[in-house]
Amino acid sequence: MRNTLRLMVAEFIGTFFLCFAGIGAIVSETYRAGSVGLLGIAAAYGIALAVAVTATMNISGGHLNPAITIGALSLGRIDLRKAGLYIVSQLLAAIVAALAIKGLYPQMAGQVSQLGAPRLANDISLAQGIVIEAILTFFLAFAVMGTAVDPRAPKVGGFGIGLVVLFDVLAGGQMTGAAMNPARAFGPELVSMDFTGAVVYWIGPILGAVLAAQVYDRLLMEKS
Repeated sequence: MRNTLRLMVAEFIGTFFLCFAGIGAIVSETYRAGSVGLLGIAAAYGIALAVAVTATMNISGGHLNPAITIGALSLGRIDLRKAGLYIVSQLLAAIVAALAIKGLYPQMAGQVSQLGAPRLANDISLAQGIVIEAILTFFLAFAVMGTAVDPRAPKVGGFGIGLVVLFDVLAGGQMTGAAMNPARAFGPELVSMDFTGAVVYWIGPILGAVLAAQVYDRLLMEKS
């Protein structure tokens, strides 16, 4: 029981860490246009994830993302019960992060930004959004496999994973919001009660993460 609680707390704190930083940067930029910029949002999200993964990877594996957890589940690297507990912890953390932003930031900031909930650009369809999120999350999950899961991986902590998020946000942030994480999308959506396009941020990241995990494990992982 104690070990299970330890894993859940690590996933909760790590996910809260990255969601608060990412959502906070988006809300700040929306409220004060030009104060952060897309590069600032990308850096906030990427650096926060790099630190959070590094801090939790030796405790829970540093998933911090339901899509990554489902990718690990598809490989049998985590059992169904533990995966469920991880996902609950991640979703709760994202909700608490969005509530914290709502309570601490100016009310108008949260209203105009929908608390940082990701949005599709007006000229991006649901299908395009799903594919973009799947590609961006494929890059993220592939980096997780190559830098954290593979026993031959260089000892760089979450640095490489954070860098992927940084360039993913730069590449796709203006198109889909570059969530790459169902929890990161769900928290602000629930608190703001606006689920516009929510399906994109579940289907795309899960498809991308499972595909990356399977490709890396089947084709690139050295089998003992």
